[in-house]
Amino acid sequence: MKILVINCGSSSLKYQLFDMDDKMVLAKGLAERIGIEGSILTHKPTGKDNAVFEQPMKDHKEALRILMDALVDPVCGVIADMSEISAVGHRVVHAGEKFASSVFLTDEVIAALEECIPLAPLHNPPNLMGIEACKAILPDVPMVGVFDTAFHQTMPKYAYIYPLPYEYYEKYGIRKYGFHGTSHRYVAQRAAAMLGKDIKEVKVITCHLGNGSSIAAVDGGKSVETSMGFTPLDGLAMGTRCGTIDPAIVTFLMEKEGLSIKEMDNILNKKSGVLGISGVSSDFRDIETAADEGNERAELALKIFTYRVRSTIGQYAAAMGGVDAVVFTAGIGENSVTIRQACLEGLEFMGMKLDKDRNNTRGNETFICADDSKVAILLIPTNEELMIAMDTKEITQA
Repeated sequence: MKILVINCGSSSLKYQLFDMDDKMVLAKGLAERIGIEGSILTHKPTGKDNAVFEQPMKDHKEALRILMDALVDPVCGVIADMSEISAVGHRVVHAGEKFASSVFLTDEVIAALEECIPLAPLHNPPNLMGIEACKAILPDVPMVGVFDTAFHQTMPKYAYIYPLPYEYYEKYGIRKYGFHGTSHRYVAQRAAAMLGKDIKEVKVITCHLGNGSSIAAVDGGKSVETSMGFTPLDGLAMGTRCGTIDPAIVTFLMEKEGLSIKEMDNILNKKSGVLGISGVSSDFRDIETAADEGNERAELALKIFTYRVRSTIGQYAAAMGGVDAVVFTAGIGENSVTIRQACLEGLEFMGMKLDKDRNNTRGNETFICADDSKVAILLIPTNEELMIAMDTKEITQA
């Protein structure tokens, strides 16, 4: 069974084609600058040379046609015919409270996702464009939606309701939703498997640390708390996002600086986080280099980031009444030896003991804790695309 996984941005389209018999990636790629001059698709077939297609792509439908031509190309293709694709799985960022699991993308589901556009105006429209383009090109192929927010729909109401007038939740759906759900679900399941336990028996704290970062408390396989909120702006300090701040700062700065709503939103989302603190970069690799060279603001940015991760781990252990494992994943979590170590410093009293030699690794699925650590500490590369493919297979076969 071959499944195509699609992840559409406003001017980009990422894809992977899986053979689900052995969960092998047959090909993957990225179409960039869709609707912009200089459109390009980079196609990477497994076991063959990469191919680059520089062709105009006025919209996502044209990008899909080019990538599908690449999949069946005599030189760089990996399938003989598009009929080999059994289903398509789509990443969708926001499903609000409408869906707590992956579902078939029927007309009714698509209409419901359109209603969620005000909650994710930057993400849901391109996700929906990708769905409509796929339905037009592959009208008879089943389509499945996998939602970033769905995994967190198991949070208890006391965890997701904000202490605002309740009417705003009823009128506008203002509540904590959480994001990165597909990643948190994947690494929590892998952690349970590595521990040799049923996921229903373990309490796991999953740390998805990248340019956008979030942490989740997963109790018995269900998300019970997470750091991102109504939007992905809440929680940890991130690459350019401020994370949790006193909300009164927003109105204070708007008044003092004469800022519009759009300008303030741009500051919080694009100019804050470790970029705003360090003044160096939003890339943690650049900040680590600057800190090593003695840049005090870069050092401060890293300390703020790791402090928030560390304190959130402690908070979520309390929320679950204990913790069996802590997982690091995503770009920073998988690759920064020093940041992982700093995130755990001071948590030895909770039974977390890092092995520095084991921690000196990047991108490998492995234990990085000492043998006598009471809490398992794991590094698990995330694989959201495989999770989407697995959901798509399960739903279409059922």
